[in-house]
Amino acid sequence: MSLKLYRPVEGGLEPRPVQPRDWRTRLRTARWAPSRLANPESETAGPLQGVLLFGGLAGLTLVLLLLGYLTGFWH
Repeated sequence: MSLKLYRPVEGGLEPRPVQPRDWRTRLRTARWAPSRLANPESETAGPLQGVLLFGGLAGLTLVLLLLGYLTGFWH
């Protein structure tokens, strides 16, 4: 048994249209798709540069942690 919601209209009641059951379709609004903005001052980095940057930061962090523990800075 299902509960149908009816809205009042002139001349009686009219059933509401069936809402889609997929909740993802309700999330797709215009506000989640902003238009592209032109920024002539920025330069995009390639994927290799991003991997090298974050890999270098991770390596530097590892070296600092190892040096800190080996020298007794952290007990």
